[in-house]
Amino acid sequence: MESCFANQVKELGAKAELIIEHYYKAKRRDANSRITIPQEFKEEFFSLVDKVNLSLMEDKDNFYGYFLLQMSREIRFDLSSPSAVNFQGTKYVIYFNPLIFLNLNLKQMESTIKHEILHIVSLHLIRAQEFKAGYSTLAVNMAMNIVVNTYLDYLPPYAVTLEWVNLNYSLNLLPFKPFEYYVEEIQTALDLLAADEDAAADPGDETADSDQEEKIETAYDPEKTHDIWQDSKDSDEKTLQEFTEKFIDNAQKGSLPGYLENMIASLRNSKGELPWNLYLKRLMGIVESNKKKTITRRNRRQPQRLDLRGELRSHKAQILVALDISGSISDQEFNQALKEVLAIVKNYNQEITLIECDSEIRRVYKVKSVKDIKSRLNTRGGTKFTPVFEYANHHKVNLLVYFTDGKGEDKLLTIPRGYKTLWVISGKGEKLSLQEAYGAVKNLKTIVAIDETLKMTDVRSDGYSMNDQESMHI
Repeated sequence: MESCFANQVKELGAKAELIIEHYYKAKRRDANSRITIPQEFKEEFFSLVDKVNLSLMEDKDNFYGYFLLQMSREIRFDLSSPSAVNFQGTKYVIYFNPLIFLNLNLKQMESTIKHEILHIVSLHLIRAQEFKAGYSTLAVNMAMNIVVNTYLDYLPPYAVTLEWVNLNYSLNLLPFKPFEYYVEEIQTALDLLAADEDAAADPGDETADSDQEEKIETAYDPEKTHDIWQDSKDSDEKTLQEFTEKFIDNAQKGSLPGYLENMIASLRNSKGELPWNLYLKRLMGIVESNKKKTITRRNRRQPQRLDLRGELRSHKAQILVALDISGSISDQEFNQALKEVLAIVKNYNQEITLIECDSEIRRVYKVKSVKDIKSRLNTRGGTKFTPVFEYANHHKVNLLVYFTDGKGEDKLLTIPRGYKTLWVISGKGEKLSLQEAYGAVKNLKTIVAIDETLKMTDVRSDGYSMNDQESMHI
């Protein structure tokens, strides 16, 4: 069986190379030529994938096999990874690059398929978009792959793992940490390398790709491995979660490993919407931080000037918390919410400014701990949101958290610039009056406690624990 499988892999590999060879020959004759994949090759290749899927279904983790059965399959030679996924119409599609996939053995093929399915279950296709503004694609990709690959055995030698990142970027990342921790640490390392790379780059050493030439990838590239996620058909978070749950329901034919049970439970319990406090925790991981001077890297604009210091992320987040004192938020509700804000941000280098406002800003002061919270001013005017955004636009804010009953103007006269906004509507409020919120709108509900205790069912025999690996599944 194994020798037969290996022979089929070898034959398909030779045929894949022949397809590319024919493409290059045709390209020399006609610049508009495209890659043609014979139907016979597709059938043979996907029959091989069927054998891999059968092996997955016979395994104790047969969830992956039944999940794969529901997915559409396609071949693309422009992938910089063995496989990739995106969402098209009402189905997840898994893509394979035969030039890379066929260099794997059976167990590694299984792992690359599991890898893609874990990205889906974690809703990474959405999370990648949310982190896009504050971090590089490479940092986001590697952080997500660290989280996913920790669950897997039999990975290819080039797989992005915790050990691989520590070795290649001279880091000392800790295991069992959330995605936000990894992306911030990796981005800091990339920032340190950026100046040296800019200084060494030869501006004349750039080759432009022909617009008409198809890209053909033959090796793994961690920076481009999730590019295909951009091709997913636009779907809101709730819709994508609903389809993901349907795929999960159809794939559950037996017992699940502990880490999968936890991931699926987190996804189901979210009800398509992350509670405001957990959403704030997510935002704290992606707010664009200020820069601090450092002598460990060269100045980006003038790398030859060694007397100029470069810049490094300091994650000094300027957080503005606005309280609508005209609304129906009680002192008890707000004090409880602000305590949660302080608890969430305490591990970050941050500064909190509290604004009390109604139709105008009434008071502004700094808050470092619960004891700094002052008794609310006893004024009850109308509500206008615009003054707070005018203040934020002039004070280099990274994040605005606005507590209100939602009743104000229907259009902001000042558009927010350069910062994230989170609206938290009181339990008595129904919805935000603005036609466009320019940020996420969440309800002030009972705060969700996060159980971070270690469960023995989540500890692998090789010493890895999965409990704290992915802290927030949407």
